[in-house]
Amino acid sequence: MNNYNEVKKSFGTQAEKFASYHMSKAEYTDYLIRSIQAKGNEHALEVAAGTCICGRAVAPYVKDITCLDLTEAMLEQGKKLAKQEGIQNISFVSGNAECLPFEDETFDLVITRLSLHHFVEPEKPFREMQRVLKKGGKLVIWDMVATTEELRETNDAIETMRDNSHTRILSREEFEALFEDAFELQLEETTLVPVNLQSWMDLTSTPEDIQKDIIDKMEYDLNGGDKTGFNPYIKEGQICFDHRWLLLIGKKEN
Repeated sequence: MNNYNEVKKSFGTQAEKFASYHMSKAEYTDYLIRSIQAKGNEHALEVAAGTCICGRAVAPYVKDITCLDLTEAMLEQGKKLAKQEGIQNISFVSGNAECLPFEDETFDLVITRLSLHHFVEPEKPFREMQRVLKKGGKLVIWDMVATTEELRETNDAIETMRDNSHTRILSREEFEALFEDAFELQLEETTLVPVNLQSWMDLTSTPEDIQKDIIDKMEYDLNGGDKTGFNPYIKEGQICFDHRWLLLIGKKEN
């Protein structure tokens, strides 16, 4: 079971807007670069790369980087932006994260950002990333982390209303369990990322009737009604919320 068609449809729609969305801000990519502490000689891979936001940011700090994504429209945007930025040590591969087209232990550094909540079985891409990573190499996962257990289903349901390629946000414990067998966790940090509700829905071209339904749920939450798990608030007259991003960096054991 997979949702490849939903992913390609959703991100094909998002492609042109994605790179300018708030998630590509330099403050987030700078934080990622500082956390990775690349030495400059790494063969790197970004999986489910989209417009290669991480790949383009990391490129100056590694020997070379390959960006792989299922949605060709996203990769085309990545290629266009890399060319504009004059990045020479980057390559692009159209491919499936659940069956990476690379030999075992090819890369020193593997990165994926905001991807695992689009997989029906996130263990599959994780094990593939583990497979292509060299012993002693770093695996970097930066993704949303689930809200409180009692609100997880509600939170995921609203995420799916907005983007039907969304499957399920993992908990901190579920992320840790992925790493526990073959990795030494070197970093585990949570960052709150402020999100404007309307911009968030505009990115995915969410239909107006569904937008209204989501707004109604957020307003009801704000006014003391049923909780959404988003903890919405008003900023400059607009509904906002904070996504919780969990950054995990693991070293693959020998």
